[in-house]
Amino acid sequence: MSATTLGIYIHIPFCAKKCDYCDFYSLAGADGARMDDYLAALLRHMRETAALTGKNSSKTGGWSADTLYIGGGTPSLFGAQRVKKLVSAVKSLWNMPKSAEITMEANPDSLDFQSMRKLRKAGVNRLSIGVQATQPGLLASLGRIHTGEQAADCVRGARRAGFENISVDLMYGLPGQTTEMLFESINTVKEWGVTHLSLYGLKIEDGTPLAARNVSLPDEAEQADQYLSCAGLLKSLGFGQYEISNFALPSYQSRHNLKYWTLGSYIGFGAAAHSDFGGNRYGHVRDIDAYIAGVKSGDAVIDEISRISPLERAGEYIMLGLRTARGVSGNEYTRVYKVSFDAIEKKLEKFEKYGLCERTAERWHLTPKGFLVSNRILSELLESKVDGALAP
Repeated sequence: MSATTLGIYIHIPFCAKKCDYCDFYSLAGADGARMDDYLAALLRHMRETAALTGKNSSKTGGWSADTLYIGGGTPSLFGAQRVKKLVSAVKSLWNMPKSAEITMEANPDSLDFQSMRKLRKAGVNRLSIGVQATQPGLLASLGRIHTGEQAADCVRGARRAGFENISVDLMYGLPGQTTEMLFESINTVKEWGVTHLSLYGLKIEDGTPLAARNVSLPDEAEQADQYLSCAGLLKSLGFGQYEISNFALPSYQSRHNLKYWTLGSYIGFGAAAHSDFGGNRYGHVRDIDAYIAGVKSGDAVIDEISRISPLERAGEYIMLGLRTARGVSGNEYTRVYKVSFDAIEKKLEKFEKYGLCERTAERWHLTPKGFLVSNRILSELLESKVDGALAP
């Protein structure tokens, strides 16, 4: 079997403090011994998995890992030496080209210049920094523990440490936030020298401290105006929109995240990590202690697994493809999934009349206005998908 490419994801759940809006699997606290135990479990799990998928696997012919994403949590809290061991393990277990994209998420308060130099030397070549806002009041409202000055120092320090590919996260729809504040944050991080920006709308999840405070958010119309205004500003600054929430300077799109949106293969390691590999989608237990114990004893750490049928894949092609600026192709859809595109195309033509999508050559994609209501659009399209007759 010829070599095939995949992405590797490693979940680091440790945080100095959980943010008030966060419902991802993460744990407050930075106990060094527990981190070492978790690192040992990750390395062991990777070795076991690489025996089946790695460069020395006779069964697969050796998969190439052309992206590695270390997310969390706050991976920068894990320490440069532990991260170095993870990167070295991936390089030794899978075929990894020199051009591979190796991303690590970070918070400004847990990353200094010396650590960034060590990370760059270890092979990390892309940082994704959680900034969220540059105004002190907005940061405090989210329970963030860094300051705007720390964020500026972090990004500028990363550039001095040799990072050319730097992404930041910003949020819109925050309590008390105005469009002018968003513009200020975007222009500020642009001046810092970032090459990629992710713009996320605040969602209040049940069980979070933010939900308990019963805060008042900008209404739906105001949030829509904020999103569209920011998309316009980012375009004027040279950041092309390539996915609902993601904007990049030319050639700086996240190659790892594109795997998710284009149905590429990826394998996840760590508590709560997910994978899509070999026609199966599966996730690990959302419990760090259960994950460590399971790997150590050889017990299964998979918490959920499902086989993806061709019809489900067809739906995912529509759902994920329309998250991106590249969109979907009717010819590709029919050729790959053997399902008629006619019913979906009729719906897209209807949405086109309202300025929610566009057709370029033979590909359909949503407009920024369409991205705002993508959930409603996709729900209607997926209903059409199940009615599609098998193509001849």
